[in-house]
Amino acid sequence: MDIKSIIKEEVLAHKAYPIEYTVPPVRLDANENPLALPETLHKEFAARISEISLNRYPEAGSPALARRFAERFGVAEGQVMIGNGSDELIQILCSAVARPGAEVMIPTPTFAMFSITAVNTGCRLVEVPLDGEFDLDVEAMVERMTDHSPALTFLAWPNNPTGRSFSRDRVEAILEKSPGIVVVDEAYHNFFGQTFLPMLAKYDNLVVMRTLSKVGFAAARVGMLAANAALVHELNKVRLPYNLNALSQAAAHFYLDHEEVFLEQAENIRLWREGLYSELLTIKGVHPWRTDANFILFSCDFDSDRIYDALLAGGVLVKNFHTLGKIRNCMRVTAGTPEENKTFTALLKATLQQLGA
Repeated sequence: MDIKSIIKEEVLAHKAYPIEYTVPPVRLDANENPLALPETLHKEFAARISEISLNRYPEAGSPALARRFAERFGVAEGQVMIGNGSDELIQILCSAVARPGAEVMIPTPTFAMFSITAVNTGCRLVEVPLDGEFDLDVEAMVERMTDHSPALTFLAWPNNPTGRSFSRDRVEAILEKSPGIVVVDEAYHNFFGQTFLPMLAKYDNLVVMRTLSKVGFAAARVGMLAANAALVHELNKVRLPYNLNALSQAAAHFYLDHEEVFLEQAENIRLWREGLYSELLTIKGVHPWRTDANFILFSCDFDSDRIYDALLAGGVLVKNFHTLGKIRNCMRVTAGTPEENKTFTALLKATLQQLGA
């Protein structure tokens, strides 16, 4: 069998989402919550999980969970869909619009799964570079919309990997001008605080996505989207019937029951992020950008591959981009606990000194 004659050319041409499988003592690469469940909650969660009948299918479509998140979001029940992480929701959206020639537009750089999923589902990918401040180039995006009418536009807010929150008026300009669906991915909402959820009543082409992966339940893979009910109705036709397993549904209900604990953790992480940012500013040869997420993007005056390898050898894992648009030697570090951040910055300083900083 000739695999290359069977698989789509678009799939053959691109790379899968890169995952580092090394598990060092300090892992600051995946934008996760560094804090485990408090012991009392861990025991309560374990007890709840033990009551699940593993021989039975989970609740199809997670309607009880959708009702609870709809109440949290201030929208009607029929406006919310639950997914197996945001990744599945991205795939559902791309699959639903993937007519021959359908375009998906993204600003770049941004979350890699937008482009990977667009290509895998047969959509034509359109990339529009961000401006010099990592904000949306509205003029270029609107020009592309005028000429090609993208069916779907993804806007991560705050953006990953830059940490920048696009100017709200620019996001609204895209919503106003877009002939298709505009997805505002609010994966890092808990570290930013602002949202486009109230704008659902104004824009029928708006989809707001959220996830539990950044606030303590990355292992559960739970994502949510909110949109107008007519759109959610159509998207549910694409969703697999038992897309979210019973354990993950239980985890999401548990999160909602104890949300105040996770919000308090998020507030602590925001404070630790600010401390990490201030420390990075003091390191010669390192140039961090302001961020609204739980991570910090920075460039450095040396080869980031060498720095990445040295950090990993020292037991600290970060995300290495090497080249990000026109900027070379970029790295992204997740805000960890104060101890983890201290370990990272000390090792980074030592590594840079060895390289001659």
